[in-house]
Amino acid sequence: MAQEQNKSILTSYFSSDYESARHRFIDSVNRWQGQHLSYQIEQESPNGKALTIDIARFGHPNAKHLLILSSGTHGVEGFFGSAVQLATMDFKLAQILSNPNCAVLMIHSVNPFGFSHLRRVNEDNIDLNRNFMTDEDRYEGAPQKYADMNPLLNPKTPPQAMEFFWLKSVYKIMRHGFSALKSSVAQGQYEFPKGLFFGGKSPSKSKQIISKNLEEWVGEAQQIIHLDLHTGLGKWGTYVMAASSNIPHAEMDWLMSHFDQDKVQSLNADGVLYTIRGEFTYFCRSLFPNKSYYPILVEFGTYPILKVLDALRTENRATHWCHPNDPHLAKARLQLKESFVPEHTQWQQQVLESTLRIIDQASLAFS
Repeated sequence: MAQEQNKSILTSYFSSDYESARHRFIDSVNRWQGQHLSYQIEQESPNGKALTIDIARFGHPNAKHLLILSSGTHGVEGFFGSAVQLATMDFKLAQILSNPNCAVLMIHSVNPFGFSHLRRVNEDNIDLNRNFMTDEDRYEGAPQKYADMNPLLNPKTPPQAMEFFWLKSVYKIMRHGFSALKSSVAQGQYEFPKGLFFGGKSPSKSKQIISKNLEEWVGEAQQIIHLDLHTGLGKWGTYVMAASSNIPHAEMDWLMSHFDQDKVQSLNADGVLYTIRGEFTYFCRSLFPNKSYYPILVEFGTYPILKVLDALRTENRATHWCHPNDPHLAKARLQLKESFVPEHTQWQQQVLESTLRIIDQASLAFS
């Protein structure tokens, strides 16, 4: 009975929509006496409400250690990230703040448009985890294999009842190799504005807000662990913690010594994920060259990769080639949500339990 009750408590942290998630987040921040800041992105929810990136900070402003939890970089995945942030406040915040040298920063919904409209991308079809370019990179280019696959990935027609996407995808995988194809397709492209994994042609509104304000939010902290919360790749309910392949080996060794070694990997095609251009947490790290900043993308698996890719493809296709009132569009977005945040109590409980354990490990790393 106690186990069932605990399951019910954890799954209750998953909200029904963006507006509910936002209100619950703000209410919880106020209950825990955190500092709350709100930044509008100049877009509206389906109900005509203003969309915002919401910030919460807990702990002493001069704390030397800072845990950052960011949610909703990929819009619809925010249902998971928001649940983690709510559960963290209720179950872990007091424990973390018992160390006066520790503080917590929460970025609720990096991509509120995608969160509210059940899209993975923002209002400009931009995948925000491909948009956070550092100064030395440009918003241009596309892998050749992506260009070759563009007709398959991004057909210029509404979704069809009978297709052979899976068979064609398997053929491409067999021809090019899974790792090479995964990296080429998903690392980020800047030439197909209506295509999947489009990184934009310039900094998004979310990037502008975070670039301008992150230094103030971080404050005096010298050691920062940044967990950016994602779903959709990997085996059901399991996770990896991926850091940019550009960070030094010594920092990867540090991560492996404080988190489960078999879960920590680099962002490359040999692991669950792949190399990413314009990755959010690595950009954040680049703003603090004189601090110890550990950027980690936490990714939880849901459905098989081709099922997830098919959901992405169908939703993107419906968005661009269906009438806004076409029921196929609403169906495609609900399928996208299910692909990234399953309505399955066992999955929801498992991913929250695992993430709270990761947060315990991060807290101990500061001690």
